[in-house]
Amino acid sequence: MKKALPFWLKFLYGSGDWGISSIGMLRSIFYAIYLTDVVGIEPRLASFGALAGIVWDAINDPIIGILSDRVKSKLGRRRPFLLWFAFPFGLSFVMLWSAPNWDSQLALVAYVTLAFMISDTLTTLVSVPYMALTPELTQDYDERTSLSSFRSFFQLLGAMIVVVAAPMIVDAVIEAGGSQQQGFITAGAVFGGLGAVPLFLIGWLIKEKFVPEEAVETSFRESLKITWRNVPFRYAAGIYMFNWSAVDMISITFPFFLLYWVAQGNLLVKINLFGVNFALESAFFGILMFVCILFIPFWLWLAKKYNKIRAYLLGMAFWIIVELLIFTIQPGQIGRLLLIAALAGVGVSAAYILPDSILPDVIEWDELRTGRRQEGVYYGIRTLIRKLTGALVIFITLQILGWSGYQAPPEGVTQFSQPTSALLMIRLMVSFLGAAILFGAILLAWSYPLTRERYERIQKLLARKKNQRPDSF
Repeated sequence: MKKALPFWLKFLYGSGDWGISSIGMLRSIFYAIYLTDVVGIEPRLASFGALAGIVWDAINDPIIGILSDRVKSKLGRRRPFLLWFAFPFGLSFVMLWSAPNWDSQLALVAYVTLAFMISDTLTTLVSVPYMALTPELTQDYDERTSLSSFRSFFQLLGAMIVVVAAPMIVDAVIEAGGSQQQGFITAGAVFGGLGAVPLFLIGWLIKEKFVPEEAVETSFRESLKITWRNVPFRYAAGIYMFNWSAVDMISITFPFFLLYWVAQGNLLVKINLFGVNFALESAFFGILMFVCILFIPFWLWLAKKYNKIRAYLLGMAFWIIVELLIFTIQPGQIGRLLLIAALAGVGVSAAYILPDSILPDVIEWDELRTGRRQEGVYYGIRTLIRKLTGALVIFITLQILGWSGYQAPPEGVTQFSQPTSALLMIRLMVSFLGAAILFGAILLAWSYPLTRERYERIQKLLARKKNQRPDSF
């Protein structure tokens, strides 16, 4: 008989993704344009800060995952990380937006790289143990999907509030006599503080239920070999990589697309919706994220009625069509733009909710093969992939912008036009390049081997090995 998790636990656990998502979304959408247009770093040079982050990611994510598997404490394996690092994690986000006013481009790159690495490390210290809690709270196929849906709700809610509120916070600081950078620092402090609280509460109140009696004692190299031998994980990792590359491509390039193509270089363009003046990027991303949240129940229902992979394939196919329509948007077509935002939200919703619900099932497959549970290793690599794709997309985007002739607007100007070559590359990145990335995700998902039926068979075999009945889970 299935044992459903209580609503309060799902709600509290899901709220943890508020901080990780809101901070990640603010960085994904605004960090690239912050480096070029606020800090004033040449795009190709700025991209190497993100590249250094990739190298650091490759070092810290799997290590912290393994460390969380091996921790022995009265609080369990994951909770100590959330209790110790939740508030430093939030504080580090302020540093990310506090680049000094130096003349040296190399010194600025060194500073933003160091700030990125510190913020990234503290993000890993909370996000990996947080994600690794999922399979330790329930072993039921549909309950895990439900748990992931709560996470996705807060993930999308945090993202929606960030994209709407952050530009308004920046504008409010400027109107009060502050600088644009002071506005970003204020936004970072607000969302860093709000994001730390739920993670701390999860570490305090939620206990791990399905934990092996002994912690895993494998070497770093051996653990990576084990994950690579897990065939379903290879597919899941590939899906995850392509999935989030597409999401990040939209997030990073759309502020450039909105300001320099749709608004024709009007850097302070506003849209009046329901009597409120919104920045153009706030309106676009706000509508997109609102539709994302609305469609969470739909994708949850579809995954339960059929399976996660079929639902995911449908969502990505729809999103590809929307990506191709983006290229047809012309300057000044605000109504068409907002309609595209709503349609894109349908596909993006599937991209947010479904890939994360696949990974716990992959871990069960690994346990059947090896006799060991290594959630921390898998979620460490999952977090590595997530941040690696984000950093890679930032690097590639800034490189393309630099080579296409992109120019940072002079300080204080409110109207600035980009060269035709830069505008064309921006349009291609938000449409055809994004669609090509999504097609890669579809190819891998089509071949994904772990269906619902095979997962249920794995559970029965695990139960037999443990001398337990399957319905005792």
